[in-house]
Amino acid sequence: MAPWPEVEKPETNNYIGDSSKQNQNMAGKEGENHKGNVTSLGNKGEIQPAFSTVALIDETTPEEDPWALPELQDTGVKWSELDRKGKIIRVLYGIGKFIMLLGLLYMFVCSLDVLSSAFQLVGGKAAGDIFKDDSVLSNPVAGLVIGVLVTVMVQSSSTSSSIVVSMVSSTLLTVRAAIPIIMGANIGTSVTNTIVALMQAGDRNEFRRAFAGATIHDFFNWLAVFALLPIEVISGYLYHLTNVIVESFRLESGEDAPQLLKVITDPFTKLIIELDKSVINAIATNDESGKNKSLVQIWCVTESNVTLQNVTIPPSENCTSPDFCWTEGNVTWTLKNITETEYISKCKHLFANSDLPDLAIGLILLALSLLVLCSCLVMIVKLLNSVLKGQVASVIKKTINTDFPFPFTWLAGYLAMLAGAGMTFVVQSSSVFTSAITPLVGIGVISIERSYPLTLGANIGTTTTAILAALASPGSTLKYSLQIALCHFFFNVSGIILFYPIPYTRLPIRMAKTLGNTTAQYRWFAIFYLLIAFFLFPLFVFGLSLAGWAVLLGVCLPLFVVFIAVVVINVMQKRRPHSLPEKLQNWDFLPLWMHSLEPWDNMIMSSLAFCGKHCCGFCKCCKVNAEQEGAKDNQLKTMEVYENTMAMADEERGGRRAPAVACVDKTGTNNTAL
Repeated sequence: MAPWPEVEKPETNNYIGDSSKQNQNMAGKEGENHKGNVTSLGNKGEIQPAFSTVALIDETTPEEDPWALPELQDTGVKWSELDRKGKIIRVLYGIGKFIMLLGLLYMFVCSLDVLSSAFQLVGGKAAGDIFKDDSVLSNPVAGLVIGVLVTVMVQSSSTSSSIVVSMVSSTLLTVRAAIPIIMGANIGTSVTNTIVALMQAGDRNEFRRAFAGATIHDFFNWLAVFALLPIEVISGYLYHLTNVIVESFRLESGEDAPQLLKVITDPFTKLIIELDKSVINAIATNDESGKNKSLVQIWCVTESNVTLQNVTIPPSENCTSPDFCWTEGNVTWTLKNITETEYISKCKHLFANSDLPDLAIGLILLALSLLVLCSCLVMIVKLLNSVLKGQVASVIKKTINTDFPFPFTWLAGYLAMLAGAGMTFVVQSSSVFTSAITPLVGIGVISIERSYPLTLGANIGTTTTAILAALASPGSTLKYSLQIALCHFFFNVSGIILFYPIPYTRLPIRMAKTLGNTTAQYRWFAIFYLLIAFFLFPLFVFGLSLAGWAVLLGVCLPLFVVFIAVVVINVMQKRRPHSLPEKLQNWDFLPLWMHSLEPWDNMIMSSLAFCGKHCCGFCKCCKVNAEQEGAKDNQLKTMEVYENTMAMADEERGGRRAPAVACVDKTGTNNTAL
């Protein structure tokens, strides 16, 4: 066979167009002249690129959208193919799975309740101490981060709100100074579903969706605070609006707020722990009696009796009335009303007779509740994956995620918001509702775009519960508690007006997806984000606020300007890079660790591998996973069929160059300045 013809200007398209003819000729002469081909090609030294068949083999497959909802295929036997016995067994299995799902959801909600109690035992008194410094609370920025920290400590925005109401009613705090604390409590309550999302880190795509679905709540709350706190400080619009509403009604103390979900969960959780939440309020209001008192409630049934008794008073103290005072020797007596508490019956929870300190009980409950929470969440996800298959999954997805036809497309989001508000009102906790939908977002039943209005509805629903609770307050605190609850309500409504009606302003969705992509690639970044957003950053700002306004502005203002500049440059690098100077069109002029997470990832992974090798045998697990991935790659490689040996030679030559390209792509994935 003659050697390949020389082509001065090879055209790949022409070669591909005539590939069928060339393949027929090669097939007819391949067995006869294979050796001659190899010899002649070897003599030529190099194959002309126009005649390489790699382009025909390595066809580019379209990239899958990681945010697309996965199809949960039904791999079981079809219903029509089952006999009567099989249909009965399948129905019984379905009923059993439904009952098991309800039981797991019940344990999940109860574990969240116990987790909140554990956090209060561990950090409740510290939270009360934070509220004692009146000079710090007058600073709105300090009040904001205090609200975040206290709510994270006690894992309950209603508890931190009740502390604020107690301080306002006892004139230790003004309503206007309490508004930033309520904004901070709104941020702190979103930490629970972010912790829940960490439990789905096993599957990369599930974790991507679950963490984005959880942090969309965080981003909305932070953006609402950054936008509305300066407006509130300058104008006081929330204070004036709620004050007009409260003053326009003649308020009277009502009945207790309805307890819907608590009626079901309290019988179980009260067998584990009961807390005396008045201790935290007493510490926050500078009541000395609360300092040495335990948060664990010992006596559940008590009775207070007020009796008129003879008591001695110092001679220097004036009597309330001369008629009720008399002197016997050197002792002065008077009549006073004395309140005596009669303890009737003890509580029946596990720690009623325990001598352990609050910190030890809190740590025990924290470990147990996290264990139950993780176990329930894993089993719920497994159970939902087995139930939501085939036609059931498609019906649920269409019901939740489908939009109305034009021109009513916009209406679906607001209906989802109403549904989120209604469900949150039923469970009486936004943390419970958002934590429950997080695994559904992870497995692909609810889209990120639909979880956003559901989360906004949860923010509204939790404020309506607070309003009802405020209307049931005693007369001394009714006005202040209602005004603070209304401030919380209108703050969330203002945030929704800013970041939902216009699709372009739905920044939390884009921010949550960006963070989801990052945490899917570098899973340790999720814990880093959790520590920064809810602990280290609020503590840093709180420490600066203790030093005064000058230090706070002197440090935070330059950092904020740099942050805004980095965000603007990043956006311009993606949208209009040619408008920037050549040096700012990318971040390559900075050290690699400042614009990529790859060096940090290498350092953390090597540290974990070293720790695992010497501590817990983690290295063996990594080796097993690596061997499995290698075997899977080899299996895929053997399944590829090549038409001739020249294509194999081209691929091997390309394969030797592939690691360098892959390395460049890997380091360039997160080309963003920190």
